[in-house]
Amino acid sequence: MKISARNILAGTVVAIKKGPISSIVTLKIAPGVEVVASITSESIASLKLKKGQKASAIIKASSVLIGVD
Repeated sequence: MKISARNILAGTVVAIKKGPISSIVTLKIAPGVEVVASITSESIASLKLKKGQKASAIIKASSVLIGVD
């Protein structure tokens, strides 16, 4: 598969919190570094995601916001 996104973070699925419509997937991409994504529960089933599975977070965004207190 070829895609245009350049921000691809390979990791391992460490948690899946399933909901009726959307689910939360956590990928460990390095020691102490995790990426959390909200995707549809249908996508969880379609991708056959399971804890311990290798997966990638593909980030394509037109802007990134940073805030501080």
